[in-house]
Amino acid sequence: MIAIDTGEILEGDLPRAKMKLVQAWIEIHKDELMADWQLAVEGQQLFKIEPLK
Repeated sequence: MIAIDTGEILEGDLPRAKMKLVQAWIEIHKDELMADWQLAVEGQQLFKIEPLK
């Protein structure tokens, strides 16, 4: 589990190199992630977010 706003690991762990990729992806898609989080809280369907390539 990783915090959207800080990119900090809240639960679990990832290898350092993978974590850097995830943090970069979060930074690129932060607005989309926050919008999806709000939709999830409201019980609505989420938008698809581009995966890492």
